[in-house]
Amino acid sequence: MGHGIEQVAPLLEEPANFQLRTNCDPHTDNFALRAHGPLVRIAGDSSAQLGRDFVWQAHGYDVVRRILGDHENFTTRPQFTQAKSGAHVEAQFVGQISTYDPPEHTRLRKMLTPEFTVRRIRRMEPAIQSLVDDRLDMLEAEGSPADLQGLFADPVGAHALCELLGIPRDDQREFVRRIRRNADLSRGLKARAADSAAFNRYLDNLIARQRADPDDGLLGTIVREHGGNVTDEELRGLCTALILGGVETVAGMIGFGVLALLQHPGQIPLLFEGPEKADRVVNELVRYLSPVQAPNPRLAIKDVVVDGQLIKAGDYVLCSVLMANRDEALTPDPNVFDANRTAVSDVGFGHGIHYCVGAALARSMLRTAYQTLWRRFPGLRLAVPVEEVKYRSAFVDCPDQVPVTW
Repeated sequence: MGHGIEQVAPLLEEPANFQLRTNCDPHTDNFALRAHGPLVRIAGDSSAQLGRDFVWQAHGYDVVRRILGDHENFTTRPQFTQAKSGAHVEAQFVGQISTYDPPEHTRLRKMLTPEFTVRRIRRMEPAIQSLVDDRLDMLEAEGSPADLQGLFADPVGAHALCELLGIPRDDQREFVRRIRRNADLSRGLKARAADSAAFNRYLDNLIARQRADPDDGLLGTIVREHGGNVTDEELRGLCTALILGGVETVAGMIGFGVLALLQHPGQIPLLFEGPEKADRVVNELVRYLSPVQAPNPRLAIKDVVVDGQLIKAGDYVLCSVLMANRDEALTPDPNVFDANRTAVSDVGFGHGIHYCVGAALARSMLRTAYQTLWRRFPGLRLAVPVEEVKYRSAFVDCPDQVPVTW
């Protein structure tokens, strides 16, 4: 039951750990916060960072899905990019499709969508399988115990995306190193800024090469088919968005997925009981784990009533995908990992116009990674207690190391 519109949700102090998790599960602070309702107001670091006295926190499935799907009342564009014309975008956000509204969003999305069709993904599958095999060769050569995250999970996501974009293989190692350093929030702003500048310089040179001689990668295809309708700055932003949205997400899903399956070994055989069962395992892992806890904040662009609450124009809403996917409104016993459960419409890859354009590719990569890993290492197990697995400080939840033995 939502509050009556005449009632205002209580203003709560932001819990210290509500954006953290305990291994594969949300931190208990998340459940304590949701006990106050599916949509609450919180004050603390999150509101201060957004320049507000409070922000709305949505963590019920129905509320989160409603807000993510409502681009008429909510925008992902940072407030300081709002101009009266609606067209101005700060330089660092140009091409970052996750911060765009229609019609600009629609134009850029149409350029990307054909590159993620089932046919295109199937063309990539042999390269992904080869990459997975190579990384597992390296894991085996390292000998037991070994860090599955560093030797397998991290490189698979990163190098697959490099292949998708058309980044030359000789450049991929350094390119990936820059990505990871730039995404490491434990490093200082100056250090991260230097890596970001080097990363952007490389992208600028890559775009120039593709303009001159486009190849069959995603970037080259967009240049060849839409060259006159997309700027270099937009191409750089599109590449950055795909990299930031894909590399750590896949790495986090592989790492956390291995942890979840090792804690539920009875469900590992489902990976090998046909494509439908394998896909169910992957889909349930996405729902259960949700490594992207929260997408971009939503800014209300007009007064709107959600769950009986009046969210005023200018208010920010934070949507917890992790908690929405752990809501009984979505599925019974949501805190139980069960790949045999009835299929559900979770929000692990988002919802609405900003639904992840690469979701189908990510699922294909995850299925290949999990299946090949357990074919090669059927006796895989953690080399340390799960409580000792450490997590990195990044934009996406991801284990820092996953020590395994076999």
